[in-house]
Amino acid sequence: MPLLIINQVHKLSNQNLSTLLMADNLYAYQSDPPAVPVWLNKGDNAWQLVCATFVGLQSMPGLVVLYGSIVKKKWAVNSAFMALYAFASSLIIWVLLAYRMAFGERLLPFWGKAGPALGQSYLIKRASMPATTHFFHNGTVESHMTEPFYAQATLVIFEFMYAAITLILLAGSVLGRMNIKAWMAFSPLWLLLSYTVGAFSLWGGGFLYQWGVIDYSGGYVIHLSSGVAGFTAAYWVGPRLKCDRERFSPNNILLMIAGAGLLWLGWSGFNGGAPYAANLTASVAILTTHICAATSLLTWTCLDVIFFGKPSVIGAVQGMMTGLVCITPGAGLVHAWAAILMGLFSGSVPWFTMMILHKKWSLLQKVDDTLAVFHTHAVAGLLGGILTGFLALPELSSFDLPISGEKGVFYGGGLIQIFKQLMGALFVILWNIMATTTILLSIGWFIPLRMPDNELMIGDDAAHGEEAYALWGDGEKFDATRHETIVHTGATAGDNTVQQQLSNLGARGVTIQL
Repeated sequence: MPLLIINQVHKLSNQNLSTLLMADNLYAYQSDPPAVPVWLNKGDNAWQLVCATFVGLQSMPGLVVLYGSIVKKKWAVNSAFMALYAFASSLIIWVLLAYRMAFGERLLPFWGKAGPALGQSYLIKRASMPATTHFFHNGTVESHMTEPFYAQATLVIFEFMYAAITLILLAGSVLGRMNIKAWMAFSPLWLLLSYTVGAFSLWGGGFLYQWGVIDYSGGYVIHLSSGVAGFTAAYWVGPRLKCDRERFSPNNILLMIAGAGLLWLGWSGFNGGAPYAANLTASVAILTTHICAATSLLTWTCLDVIFFGKPSVIGAVQGMMTGLVCITPGAGLVHAWAAILMGLFSGSVPWFTMMILHKKWSLLQKVDDTLAVFHTHAVAGLLGGILTGFLALPELSSFDLPISGEKGVFYGGGLIQIFKQLMGALFVILWNIMATTTILLSIGWFIPLRMPDNELMIGDDAAHGEEAYALWGDGEKFDATRHETIVHTGATAGDNTVQQQLSNLGARGVTIQL
């Protein structure tokens, strides 16, 4: 009898729930509510927003944590803030002008028409890249323009995350001496005048896209661009202090590894979101991404052990980074075994340029690239683009590339593909050198690009009036000119007690002289 009553109550509850769902019009459970137009694919939309979040986490907090930890303590705040500021400033420029310059209607062969991405009538329509239609030589359409099955707003925020991380990666070359005010002016200008050109040319329907240069997810647009621009910026800004160049040990290696871990796992969204859909290409891309990164990390670590006798943790992070960068141009286009091959190259070639070539080439020694962004991003990005030209698989390429029959040299694509990859890289390199130089020299007329030496000796406290930790560190001797001294006499005349003096120091820290 009690069981019968329970069953009756259960049936009644189910009926009431169904009635409630129908009565309250819970749109999420209906096939076509007003907020879900017929062209919207809920799965693709959800996936793209998740990928955007993953890529965003690579910057905030991934690179913020990594930068703040991998530098000396006196530069922790400044380095982290440069990344934080770049993320915020680039978003405003992106929605005001830059997005449509990168993915809007064609203005020039390498640039789109500027315009805002702010109005709701624009943001809620189906996403599209107007210039991506590809034509045969006879004028007929070969590939229709890219139109993902979600709103334009989704595409705007996803592509912004790519733009922001490019700028933050560039910052790694000038940490530890660039005037923060100069950086505040430089970062939005570089995004507007340099990044948008590479993005439109290779992704938005520009001349490199139409010609068939392969850059699946940013080996050229993001990594080659940030590496070359960072190296150029480091040249114009000038070097760190000699003492900082000779000894620039991380202030927190454990946090550095945590930041690197966010960067690694976030690459699932970085390469998984490149096809603009939750499709087969995304699955392949995520798998090959992690295979290449792991192989590269192990290769770099083994080389450190063979030549230096010890596995370097910083070296392992650099090897991880070069693997992620190298696979990016071809993540969704190559075999999983090819990802292992690319990992072997990405763990050894940048290692050689950093550890061997750097010491023999006077230009590399002259330019103070703080975090070796040139090696980990420019060299690895170029290497990945060339290897993709050899290894791109016809079946996978047909899923993602606009030109039918495009494939790597090893699958019958011919050396013309390598020529295209090299010419595409050359354009990105030259444009970034020119644009970065022009922007920095223009800013230099009004704002010094480099902090003065007396402020470089101090670091964060001089740049921001703040320090990362309330303890003295870095191994330097205590400098009484930077910090108030404490009277060690128990108490002083009047109300000027030791406790009050300690309070006045605030976040600047305390040094106890034994």
